[in-house]
Amino acid sequence: MALVSEPTPRFLDSTQLLFDLQRGNEIARSLSGCLDPETIAHRVTEGMVAGFGCAFARIWLVEPDRTELKLVASSGMYTQRDGSFARVPMGAFKVGKIAQNGIPFLSNALADETWVRDREWAIAKGIRGFAGYPLTAGGDVVGVLAVFSQQAMAPEFLEVLQSLCATVAIALELALHHQQEKQTWQQEKQAWNAPKLDATNHSPLSEQLANILASVRPTLVGTEVPLSAPLTYLFLRTAEILSAMQCLYCRLTYGTTQISLEVMASSLPVKTQPAKTQPVKTQERTSPFDELLFAVSCLGGSLQSYTGANQHAVQVLLAVPYPGCVLGSRVCIQCRLPVLQMAFTHLAYLAGLTVCTTADDRTVPLLTDDPAQVDALNPLLWVATREQATPKQAKGRLDLTITPIQLRAAVETLANGYSWGLVSKPKLDAQRLSEREQEIMALLAQGLRDRDIANSLYISDRTVKFHINNILAKLKAKTRFQALYQVTCNGWLDREILERSRIPEPLEGS
Repeated sequence: MALVSEPTPRFLDSTQLLFDLQRGNEIARSLSGCLDPETIAHRVTEGMVAGFGCAFARIWLVEPDRTELKLVASSGMYTQRDGSFARVPMGAFKVGKIAQNGIPFLSNALADETWVRDREWAIAKGIRGFAGYPLTAGGDVVGVLAVFSQQAMAPEFLEVLQSLCATVAIALELALHHQQEKQTWQQEKQAWNAPKLDATNHSPLSEQLANILASVRPTLVGTEVPLSAPLTYLFLRTAEILSAMQCLYCRLTYGTTQISLEVMASSLPVKTQPAKTQPVKTQERTSPFDELLFAVSCLGGSLQSYTGANQHAVQVLLAVPYPGCVLGSRVCIQCRLPVLQMAFTHLAYLAGLTVCTTADDRTVPLLTDDPAQVDALNPLLWVATREQATPKQAKGRLDLTITPIQLRAAVETLANGYSWGLVSKPKLDAQRLSEREQEIMALLAQGLRDRDIANSLYISDRTVKFHINNILAKLKAKTRFQALYQVTCNGWLDREILERSRIPEPLEGS
């Protein structure tokens, strides 16, 4: 419920509301990919002053003990953050009440409000309007956005703040979670015995791993290079978890685009937790590596575990790209919500793609679900949802079920000037694929190279290329990706062949 000082109700001004919502969306898009709470807050307050003409705007965040709020961003007429309102007790003043009760507020007579501590200041500065909105995530208020204006604010402005603050709260929740994870890493680093995670320890990563994995000495492939602190801590924390297992083999590889750690062990300890449903009949199984998945995702890497058929041996593979390295084809990702932005960014890393922050190069595909981006000059790769139709400008179409291999194929197809996923299923070709050709396509769909396919089928590389050329001719496809698309859409791969060619799936939670 929004409290508005205007006594006379009236219909919403839909034109102004849509215009202001668009400006709010521009502020929300500026938060994509940011994981620093104060930076997020500063971008929002700056956007409110520049986009809405506010005299000044501020954001307070609720402290972890939830007894007070801390001012983290202030833009416009006042930019200092160490004044009398730097900290506001929970429930005190209007900001504290909004945080405590979660009720937004708007007034166009600030000087007449009884809770205003300095009425003369409001009159002297000509501050007439005030609007405050709680930043709520997961049912809890994490902060408050307050804006002050020398002009009267329309009641519709609370609708604009509702839309904007929903995105801001999600972005802040992710950033605060990331900050907590970072603090946890630092605390664990200090708790571990030296020289495991000693910040002053400049010894090579392979030597530090050897100290942790005392039962096996790592094999080093490639030339060791200095790594950033998050990367180093991630590999050492992985090694500490593995130290509880009986390791049989460990290989640390410095590749051209990523660093990877591969470990084989004789057992994988599994934590068990009671299921949430009552009565307890089963137990939920969680991997000891679950705590690392968020960090691995933020760094654009992957963490996989495979168990042998006898359940007594396990293979763990951690692979993370070097910071700032150029991987495969480039793609620019500009989604409306930070959650969607992070999801597709991580998916692009898993697909071996290079994620660009801007779309200056007009040949780079632009992946988005934002209608404001449909007129971009870049090839448009549209994220389809039930709420929005695919725009006619789109050169490609995908949904949230896409896999990393499919995403890479879509990006490379658009970069080569072709479309992806826009047409209905191709008509069945008169000449179906042979069993051998189906086997090759099944292995191609799993991302295998020609040499790997040849080894799997016990044939030569030349024979693999011969079959692929025949497949392209039969399907009238110009690229392998087009052929894969046709085969997948028409369901031409027999289930028996798919099962026979399938690579073992990773463990749940890995």
